Order: sequence, then structure tokens, then C-alpha cells
Amino acid sequence: MTLKHIKLQSLDDFFVPLSGRNEKGVYFYRFNKTSEKIEQFIYKYYNEARKSGVVIEGKIGNPTESNLSYYEEIMGLDFQMSMGFISTALKKWLPRMGMFQRENIAVAIYDVLDELRKKGKNENMLKNAYIKFMCWLYYKFESVVNQMNGENIPKILFIGDIVGYEFMLINILADAGCDVVFVQPQGDDAYLKVDASLEKSVEYTDTDMAPFEKDFSIKKLTRKNDLNRRNSNNPSEFKEHILNCTNAWIDGKGIDDFLRPVSVRKNKFNELKNNLQTGNTLGQNGFENTSDNRYADEKNLFYNCYIRINGVWDKLTYENELYQFYLSLQGMKRNVVVISEMIPKPDTGEIAKIKRGNYSDVYQLVKELQVNIQFPEKPSVREFLVNAFADVILDEAKRLEQNTNITNINKILNKAVYLLCFINRYQTALFKGMDEEMVSCFIYMGGCNDENEALFMRFLARTKTDVLILCPNAGKKCCLEDKILYEINYPDYLAVNKFPMQNADMHIGTAAYHAERELDTLMYNDDMLFRNQQYDKANAISLNTMDSEIKILWDTELKYRPGFSTASGIVNIPVIFSKFSGVKDRNTKEYWVTLKQLMTPETLVIDSAPYILPTDANPMKMFATEFFKNGRLHRNVIKNHRAYQYGFLREDMQEHILDKIELLLQQKSIKGTFENGTEYTIVAIALNLPKEVTRLLQAFDFTKKNPKLIYLNTSDSVISLEDTIYIAFLNLLGFDVALFVPTGYNMENYFNMKLMEEHQMGDYMYDLQVPNWNSIPLSVHTSLRDRLFRRG
Repeated sequence: MTLKHIKLQSLDDFFVPLSGRNEKGVYFYRFNKTSEKIEQFIYKYYNEARKSGVVIEGKIGNPTESNLSYYEEIMGLDFQMSMGFISTALKKWLPRMGMFQRENIAVAIYDVLDELRKKGKNENMLKNAYIKFMCWLYYKFESVVNQMNGENIPKILFIGDIVGYEFMLINILADAGCDVVFVQPQGDDAYLKVDASLEKSVEYTDTDMAPFEKDFSIKKLTRKNDLNRRNSNNPSEFKEHILNCTNAWIDGKGIDDFLRPVSVRKNKFNELKNNLQTGNTLGQNGFENTSDNRYADEKNLFYNCYIRINGVWDKLTYENELYQFYLSLQGMKRNVVVISEMIPKPDTGEIAKIKRGNYSDVYQLVKELQVNIQFPEKPSVREFLVNAFADVILDEAKRLEQNTNITNINKILNKAVYLLCFINRYQTALFKGMDEEMVSCFIYMGGCNDENEALFMRFLARTKTDVLILCPNAGKKCCLEDKILYEINYPDYLAVNKFPMQNADMHIGTAAYHAERELDTLMYNDDMLFRNQQYDKANAISLNTMDSEIKILWDTELKYRPGFSTASGIVNIPVIFSKFSGVKDRNTKEYWVTLKQLMTPETLVIDSAPYILPTDANPMKMFATEFFKNGRLHRNVIKNHRAYQYGFLREDMQEHILDKIELLLQQKSIKGTFENGTEYTIVAIALNLPKEVTRLLQAFDFTKKNPKLIYLNTSDSVISLEDTIYIAFLNLLGFDVALFVPTGYNMENYFNMKLMEEHQMGDYMYDLQVPNWNSIPLSVHTSLRDRLFRRG
């Protein structure tokens, strides 16, 4: 069913939905002259067409060879002059089109082709026209045909002189349910060649009209209206789009601002707006004027922050505070994406998915590329994604034009395709399940490496996303420049390449005096008093220590160690995971005493490597493929299995063990994980811990002293895969793990990443015999002569 072309009473009728119109039909009008009123209408219509239609300035452009090749590959070259054939072809070629839209388009295409046939066009000419229409619908107008739902009328704005087949396609879309506006700065001369009787459209006339300027363009009209809007006192001028209220409400103290709920941000902004006098605050609060009318209607605002932090506020606590910050975001149920060092470049598959064509100007490019942004779960999300995309691409085009005096469409297209790849890659993680009170968060550790990454940051900052860029490393500069970016600079720098999303990513650096000072402070802090077994979840964070600190920290309760914290019911426990190579001053006597001093009641000792061999009996091996299947650890299967060994442990400790099995698998820190079946070895080892380990775990209170493992290897034996899994798993569970290797030999052969901090204690020594530990004293006895003549 085609729609009737009807006449309007006022220009505002264009913006009335179908059900509100005096007649059921569409408007198809030509504008050959202009006025201030008409220019305001064209600008408003242009913005509507950007959101739900198409803007064409110049020509649509013939389908490219690649367009035609793809059509032939999918559809073949068959053609029949029948409604059934056209409707079936549309269903295959444009599968997202609804039945109502499809039938309307099919009827309109058939009517146009039938007119051509009546004018004497042969079958081959009809086929060529049909294929051209199909390519244009797919590559240029897919967003239009998908929005023809019978109520909301898509808009087509055509600026310039139109030719035959272009006019036919516009007629097809108008008959199927689109409003059409032709802006013809040169008058009807070209139009009369395609509609000699002027029966398809109506010329708009009014008083006080004058010819268009010869160089009339959307770009010039947009600049003019931008200036008018800035000087406007009419708040309704700014109600077209949801606006980002970026940084207007922040205190500027860094990561704390990111944790504020939307309601607090809103109240803070209103307080500032009421208290501040009109004045320029650009660069601090993200917009030029706190009395700007765009911000009068709070319903149109979302409140986000956009901050780059250069350097670190405290070398000692930086990573730990970032980790707690991440846990807090998770506790708030925020959608969070974290990237470190570099945003992976789009691969060929991602790029191939972007539908694109040839464009005469940047406005056509922006409009037609928007079809690649889809978010069917929530249309309002797509709306602000599309608006942000248009804003940053048009701004980028303007920036390039200012720098080179040329708008290079191909360069803009390349940037836009990259940006669309990033949007499609991350939009689900950022915006899934988003409601009105949610703001997602994107964290980039390391800063932007190139213009494509910077463009993506600028895009995200104009969506409902908090953007945090961290640049802790000296010498690496982030290339992002943006007038609404808030920047914080610290004088100190730290070599941090990876954001600490989980405990294995983080190492807290200490020095001995820092440890002692923090210990003294914390021991007398009333906030460090905890009930027995108060917490049932914990994350182990590896400490980077000096070798001299081991004695200080080894027998110290966890709550008194640097880096200890609680967040969202989870304890972050600082643990030792270090390797000590060599023997200080080649003094074996003192070496054995040092080890003996570390053998507390909570300490397990392995002094013969390897401890676990591949051939050792393990009753869990045969069931590992049942316990870990399809990339998932099946907890209920494990806990209900007859071979399960941990049923006697308290319930929260059982869950803790299973949590850390999942974490060890996810980290892929053991070589071969998800490559050669090592994941099943991990499951088998983790579910077959010896009795002395499970007893320590049963008594383990995450705020008090933690269990410990000393692993001593004095021989030439290489640590086994099973031992590597064992010590890595104990570390995740919260054990202090200290490896003493007098030979300095490699103990990290099966690790995929650096997990242990290595300390060089002295010269390497070989073939040392492990003593009888019962015979080793807890202190080094010296002679009277040594005590009298020792140094110092």
C-alpha cells in the first residue's frame, strides 16, 4: 500500500506523526527560495533526517563494483517483473525489514518499474534499474527502510540537482512512507527533467522569500545555526538531543569522583549552578557557561566525568588504591571496561562488517555510516551513541579542514570506520542493561597511542560513560587533546603497565621503613579490630618486598601489613610470593638459621624438589574433565561428587577454594592452559591438596596470620608443572610463598607471566645438603672473639 502525497498547512506539519496528520499521507516538497523561517525549518528537518532518515547533498552516487559483486554473490542476477519476486528478494536482501515496510517498498518498486515498462523500457533496462535500487536501499537507505513502522515517518533531505534514477528511488521511498524535502538553490531547471508536469512534489511558497545563496550548503547553515543557538534565550532550542554534563559537578580530586552515584552528581551540579555566577569555566567543568540554557532542562542531561591523571599520587599505595577503586565499581554493579597499554586495533573481520560506500561530503558520510550503530535492546542508547558519533566525526572533519584547508573524505572515512569498530566491540560491555541512573566506566591505563584511540576517548566522553585515562609512567605522553578533558598532574611517576583488575596483576611496592612505619600506625588503629572469621571472601595481592622485610612481615598478621584493605565485603590480603636466589656471604650456617626462623606453626616446608610428580597418584585426575567442561567450572558437580575431598571444610572456605581455581584458570598464568589440557591438571592438583594444607585453610582467618610455604630447592632438579600449579594456587588462596634457591636456577619455567619477585641474596652455591631442621638453632651463635671484633 503506497501512501498519498498530501499538502501541509504549516512547516511544523512535517514533524507530526502519521496518526496526527489530517490525512494519512506523506509530504513531498521542493524549496527553490529561502527565508529566515525556511532556513530554521531546513536546519530542524536536517537534524530529524540525521536521526531517522537520510541527508543527501549532491548525488547519491552509483553502486560501486564491490557493491554489485556482493549483490550478485548474495542474490544472483535473476529478475522477474512481479510483486512476489520483489517481495521475496527484499526479505532476503534486507532481512531486518519488517513485513509492513517490505510490502510497501515492494509495491513502490513495482509501480516505478511498471511506469518504465509503459514508457518502452525493455527487460534488461528494468533489471538494471531494479539492481541499482536494491543496492541503494542496502548501502544508502537501510536505516530508512528499517524505520518505516507506519507511525514515525523517516525524513529524506536532498540538496542539489536530482537526476532520473535518483528521483525514482526517492519516489519509491516517498510512496512507501517517507517525507521528502528537495532544497534546490538553482531552482527547478534540473527538476523539470525528471518531473516535467510537477505532479510528484509541491513547491513551497511564502512571503518574503529570496533566492538561495549560490554556495548554499548544510555546512554553512549548521555554522549559522550554531551561532544563533549560542545567542538564543530559548531553552527549547536545546531539547533536540540528550546532552552530556561532563565534569561540571566534580571536585577534581581524581578517582573518588568516579564513585559518585548519579543522584549525588545531579545534586552537586545543581548546587554549583545555583551558587556560581555566569562565567567561563571551560576546562574545569566541561562546558562554557554554567548558565547555558542547554542545561536548564535536567531531563536532557547525563552526568559523566572525563579525567586524565598524569603521574601517581603515592608510589606506595597507587596500585592498591586502583585495585580497591575497581572493586568498588564492581560493587556498584557498574558496567566497566578496562584496557591497558593499547586498544587492540580492529581486525579484518571487524572492518569487513562496517557497511560503507562513496560519499560526497562528511554529512552524507556521517548519516550513512550511522546504520552500523545498532542497539536494539534500548533505542535510547543508540540515540546517544549516534549523536556522539556524529559530533566527534564532524568535529574531526572541521579540525582537519582547519589544519589542511581540505576536508579529506577518505581520511575521515578511515577514522570513522575505526571508531565504528571500537563502538561495536565495546558497546555491549559498556551499555548492556543500562537504565536512567547508570553511567558506565571506561578505564585506559597508559594513555592514547594514536589519533584513532584519542577519537574513541572523545566519543566515549560524549556518551553515558565515565572515562578515566591513567598515565603513571614517566616519558610516555598521551596524545589525546580535548577541550572538555579534565587533567590532574602529579610530580611522581611509577612503572605500571597493567591496570590491577585482579590480584595477580598487582604488586605493592614497599621499602623497609615504610613497612615498619605503617605497621606502627595500624597496630593502634581501632578500625583494624575484626571479629573472628568476619570475612568469607578474599583476594591475595602480592607484595614487592626487600629481602630484609621478610622477617618483619612473615609473622605479622595480615591486617597490619601494608596494602591490607576491605571493600564490598571482600578482604584484600597482602601476601609474599618471592624467590630468594643465592646465599649471602656464602654463609650456609646463617642461611639455614634464617630459614629455620621462618618455620612458624603456620608454615609448611618442602625441601626436596620436585614435590609432586606427574606420575603421583591423584584420584581427581580421572574426573577433571567432568568438573571443568565447556570452559566452565561445574561447582555443584564437584561438591556432590563422591571423590570430593573438601566437604569437611567450612562452607565459605570451600567456596574460596573454588573461586581461586576459577581465577587460576582465567589468568592463564600457567603455560599450556587452554592449549594442551593443562587446565585439567590445574583442576586435579587444586582439588587434591594434602591434609596439612586443608587443616591450615580450615583455621585461616583472612584478617590474621596466614598460612605459609617455604619451598627449598638445593639440587639441579627442575621444578615440575605440578609443583608450579601447587605454589601458584597456594598463593591465590592467601599463602605466603617463599622459594629459596641457592643455585639461582630457573623456577619459573611453567609460568606465562612474572608472578614472583626475585631477590639476589648472594653468591650461587651448589650441591648443598639440606640439614636436619631439628638440629638448626633459631639464632646464630658467635664466639667471644667474633662478638668483640665484629664490624659496626
